[in-house]
Amino acid sequence: MAHNTELGRRGEELAVGHLVARGMQVIERNWRCRLGEIDIVARDGHDTVFVEVKTRTSADFGHPFEAITPMKLARLRRLAIAWCEQSEAVVGRIRLDAVAVLAPVEAPALIEHLEGLS
Repeated sequence: MAHNTELGRRGEELAVGHLVARGMQVIERNWRCRLGEIDIVARDGHDTVFVEVKTRTSADFGHPFEAITPMKLARLRRLAIAWCEQSEAVVGRIRLDAVAVLAPVEAPALIEHLEGLS
């Protein structure tokens, strides 16, 4: 379990670096409520973006995006609504994104970003 926790943290750090390099501002990480957790909440211009990060060391058991099931996406929508209801920030438009991180132990990571999940 410690390996998965470390891998997840590494993936989130790489995802944050990627988002910031694209000009986004990270405003919250690992936000939790009774419904679950949002990995990253960011601003992209006037949009509030809720980002699901999936990290794997390889694609041997499927691409990280394959772990984002319709049920996981529905949960992310509910979490985004919960975050907006409790936040005092001006929300603007809402967008759901996903970042996949393939992070092999002995090689540079590969990061893919899908904007506007539906």
